[in-house]
Amino acid sequence: MPTLDWIGKKAVVNHHREVPYRLVHCDGDLSTGDADAGNLLVQGDNLEALKALLPYYAGEVKCIYIDPPYNTGNEGWVYNDNVNSAEIKAWLGNVVGKEAEDLSRHDKWLCMMYPRLRLLREFLREDGAIFISIDDNEADHLRLVLDDIFGRKNFIATVVWNMMDSPKNTAIQFSNDHEFVLIYGKNGADWRPNPVPRTEAMNKRYKNPECPSSGFLGPLAA
Repeated sequence: MPTLDWIGKKAVVNHHREVPYRLVHCDGDLSTGDADAGNLLVQGDNLEALKALLPYYAGEVKCIYIDPPYNTGNEGWVYNDNVNSAEIKAWLGNVVGKEAEDLSRHDKWLCMMYPRLRLLREFLREDGAIFISIDDNEADHLRLVLDDIFGRKNFIATVVWNMMDSPKNTAIQFSNDHEFVLIYGKNGADWRPNPVPRTEAMNKRYKNPECPSSGFLGPLAA
């Protein structure tokens, strides 16, 4: 099976095991809602947060959705999307060592993502699945990393979703109007979707001008 290698991979493949367990402290002043509802909003490094929550929820989660940094290279956005912040530099220097100085932004992104995905897999039930939003910047790398961690046989689907309804006039080449959601199961053979039933209102909104009666695109007229 094809695999993905990058500078720093050897240092992070088992790093999730080296992350220490920590206690999650409740801040009563910021808490709201029913204390017994089981809902948590955790603030902090997500790698440390995942390790802290693992003893409570390992093998118990049916659905995980994450929206990780897309690694667009944009340092002036809401957050640094070039994997180049002071925090990530310090983490890479500590985990990867001097080799981290030679990393491209794609190497850095893969080093950052790998241990977190390893921990996330441990949260899933056997019939659970993870959904990950991504775009063209790292979709190909992410797919191979997920094959490595979850197993190629547990790939379920790549969902393409339209993020805008009109092209960008400022586009130099193609106007990018879509992103992806990659879906992998803990055990892909056991995972089943739970689709929302289609209503009559939905059916009325659906149109196929080529062949409205059957949805089949037939031969074009001369």
